[in-house]
Amino acid sequence: MLDVNTAAPDFRLNATPDQKFSLSELKGKNVILTFYPADWSPVCGDQMSLYNEMLHYFNKYNADILGISVDGKWCHAAFREARKLHFTLLADFEPKGAVSKLYGVYDEKKGQSERALFVLDAEGIIRWNYLSPVGINPGADGILDALEMISSKK
Repeated sequence: MLDVNTAAPDFRLNATPDQKFSLSELKGKNVILTFYPADWSPVCGDQMSLYNEMLHYFNKYNADILGISVDGKWCHAAFREARKLHFTLLADFEPKGAVSKLYGVYDEKKGQSERALFVLDAEGIIRWNYLSPVGINPGADGILDALEMISSKK
């Protein structure tokens, strides 16, 4: 897992079936990266729904959230619609898990992302990270604490 105070590597992944998205597009904003195992698993669904409910809190800290899993772009589109998510899900599908591997949170045995969180400051530096047990929803408290820490340093 990439360490705190490390520059977050840029990447470009499918955000929709016909659009790609790069981390660098959010330069100047705080960013929450949430890697998760699978769209339709119960824990992942609850986690993403929680973050959807927390968007107004994240926005107060000038933060955008990106969900990343190895599911494909069409799977993400259906999951996002079914859960009424209002943030971007990125498909780390081809080559499978390339971004998860870049961030050190790919589970080779299971062929999926681990459940991991990164909070980046506006300069793209990792200021907080957390690796959660796969079956546990890590919640949002750590994210909010990290965003508060970043904002208090300004």
